[in-house]
Amino acid sequence: MGEPLVQARDLARSFDVSPPLLNRVLEGKPRQVLQAVDGVSFEIQRGKTLALVGESGCGKSTVAKLLVGLYEPSRGSVVFDGQDAHAAYRTAQGRQLRRRIQMIFQDPYASLNPRWRVEDIVGEPLKEHGIITGEPQLGQRVGELLASVGLSPEDMEKYPHQFSGGQRQRISIARALATQPDFLVCDEPTSALDVSVQAQVLNIMKDLQRKQGLTYLFISHNLAVVRHVSDEVGVMYLGRLVELAGKHQLFSQPRHPYTRMLLDAIPKMHDTGRARTPVQGEVPNPLNPPAGCAFHPRCPHANARCKAERPALLEIRGIRVACHAVEEGRL
Repeated sequence: MGEPLVQARDLARSFDVSPPLLNRVLEGKPRQVLQAVDGVSFEIQRGKTLALVGESGCGKSTVAKLLVGLYEPSRGSVVFDGQDAHAAYRTAQGRQLRRRIQMIFQDPYASLNPRWRVEDIVGEPLKEHGIITGEPQLGQRVGELLASVGLSPEDMEKYPHQFSGGQRQRISIARALATQPDFLVCDEPTSALDVSVQAQVLNIMKDLQRKQGLTYLFISHNLAVVRHVSDEVGVMYLGRLVELAGKHQLFSQPRHPYTRMLLDAIPKMHDTGRARTPVQGEVPNPLNPPAGCAFHPRCPHANARCKAERPALLEIRGIRVACHAVEEGRL
């Protein structure tokens, strides 16, 4: 397979969410630390797509921001094309690295400056990185980028409010492609769009990947979307990866009880007579996670070991899974 383009090694990020100092002193409250991401490791091969899925609050977006350098890791590292990305971000090489790693944000209504014309929005990375300085060349390149995502070069004179949600997200994709990146981090890029528009945007992203050899980290809570775009799927729960497998393997033979629960909750066209199993229980409070396996309060296969010992992400028959029941052959 060759050397992976992206490697996350024991990646962790915590946030201090304590009340103000005066409140803590007067009310006798302790400091509170939220462990948003806790020891996540994965690899992404060049030209491939890894999708991260899980319920809201499981740490998917924090992983995305760690990869692009918006957050510093509390522990672990991100290796991009053989170099430590966060060490490089702090040096003169960081600017060059940021050209190669770009991000598409979740909300196309919030991620575009409403006071800027499309030419300024898409052209900003070109000017910021000194790729193009002349105005005629800038306009020509912005027109090419807009055409590559299915928009017209004439659209560069318009403002974001003159576009639909799907068209705005295409502008966001064009902006991300401006620096000719190798790696795109896509944080739920279609969740704010209608289903028919989602399909158009996803098809554009797949076409761009084929033509330009792009590598994607695709974050979503929509398993139907993940099935369409991914090569590998990582399932996250309360800041940790609980299962990591190839797409076909994960959807046909899910191993972790949480993955099974998520897949069982999807309506299936041909199973109209079968009762669906909803996702049971609630996600625990991340400020006070359960001991042992974080999923054990919701798991039908939990035993005493699950309640006391946190499972490691082990490779079992070609799938990386963190589950004592799978490891012991009980599942």
